Amino acid sequence: MSLDTLDLKIVRRLMHQGRMTWSDLANSLGLSAPAAADRVRRLEERGVIQGYSALIEPNSLGYNLTAFVSVSLERPEHRDAFLQKIGSLAEIQECHHVTGEDDYLLKVRCRGTQDLERLISEELKSLPGLLRTRTAIALSTVKETPALPIRE
Repeated sequence: MSLDTLDLKIVRRLMHQGRMTWSDLANSLGLSAPAAADRVRRLEERGVIQGYSALIEPNSLGYNLTAFVSVSLERPEHRDAFLQKIGSLAEIQECHHVTGEDDYLLKVRCRGTQDLERLISEELKSLPGLLRTRTAIALSTVKETPALPIRE
């Protein structure tokens, strides 16, 4: 999927300020507001822009613990049930199929260690074919951003 320079400018601006008005976006691009809206609509239709959401500070809602859970499955036939369960758990923010010793790396947000223990012991380890988990708790977060490094 190729994006032209104008598409890249639109994506960069919306990544950093997703609530800007059509008029503000258009002015920053040298377009009319309807032309800017049309370009954004086409980016949405192509799946480049997948949606919009507010970025929430997790601690403000009591999600004070971030952890990374590495998961190993016994055999590939357990993958579908595992992925279905992962998709149903709101605490799991990210799931990556990775290379190396483990099969998956999960980023989870919990209210505390009891919540994390419940997630691992009751939700994950109850799955058939789950061989092992390894958990690392983040002590602090130095950088976290949804923005991609777009170069025009």
